[in-house]
Amino acid sequence: MTENPGADADASAGRFAQMFAALAGNVERVVRGKREKVELALTCLLAEGHLLVEDVPGVGKTTLARALSASVEARWTRIQFTPDLLPGDITGVSIYNQGTGAFEFHAGPIFANLAVADEINRGSPKTQSALLEVMEERRVTVEGVPHPVPRPFMVIATQNPVDMDGTYPLPEAQLDRFLMRISMGYPDHQAEVALLAGGPTGAMLDRLPPVLGREDLARMIDFAGRLHVAPALLDYLVRVVAATRGHPDLRLGASPRAGVALLGAARVRAAAAGRAYLVPEDVKALAVPVIAHRLIVTPEAELRGRTGADVVEEALRNVPTPQAAGV
Repeated sequence: MTENPGADADASAGRFAQMFAALAGNVERVVRGKREKVELALTCLLAEGHLLVEDVPGVGKTTLARALSASVEARWTRIQFTPDLLPGDITGVSIYNQGTGAFEFHAGPIFANLAVADEINRGSPKTQSALLEVMEERRVTVEGVPHPVPRPFMVIATQNPVDMDGTYPLPEAQLDRFLMRISMGYPDHQAEVALLAGGPTGAMLDRLPPVLGREDLARMIDFAGRLHVAPALLDYLVRVVAATRGHPDLRLGASPRAGVALLGAARVRAAAAGRAYLVPEDVKALAVPVIAHRLIVTPEAELRGRTGADVVEEALRNVPTPQAAGV
């Protein structure tokens, strides 16, 4: 029996932080000057969530997704969304085998540890809906037969702004299944110079070595899910989420799924900092990328320039922060 479980937890958190830093450093070899975005993407992966990367073309959305996939020794696939893509092209189909006289399921590209959905909003709403079940339940049902996807499983979707030609806005139910939404933004001057001097990005990605194996990744996920959360911090998290409901600038506030997602991401952030417990700053740092995309702003508030991020930041200011929440 362990004599000092607290010391063991601290040591495990330290190892978690080291592996997290190694992963982030590996991804940064090709995604330069975006440490915060890289850490958010890794947090999403280790919280077993899905990531939506939204920005204009050419700022590294797909590069981030590919670098993250290459850094983990796991199977990954890429799905290019186009208007003519069909749901079966993603999930797979049952094909009749004349030799056996039975239908056989042929798995689609979604059956991977990391599935990169490139330009997801160029697919039709019918095709986008093919991801709803697998993103929530980690399985695909074809002709009444469920087919589980491997663990870990993560969808990394890239999205162009919805006002660009040939794009379809993601429905609210789809957005709510993404644990986090981030925007890459343009690199700073030094990072862009380094990008030009570094040679073709594709060649760099091909040479990017994996840092962790699938078993290491699974252990990190399990450890983060067991981190201690004080009752006062749980109460604080729920109050932050609830503060968005009934807000006059919103047509739709955050669902309970948003609270579950925020707790999972905050656990990973705490472990990445070498802690075996959560503090209020873990919730504050992740509230906007986890909650904002789930909110629907009223047309009147949108005309005034209000966004979901503004409402979340207002909630963080108005909800009292608990003291010593990590004890």
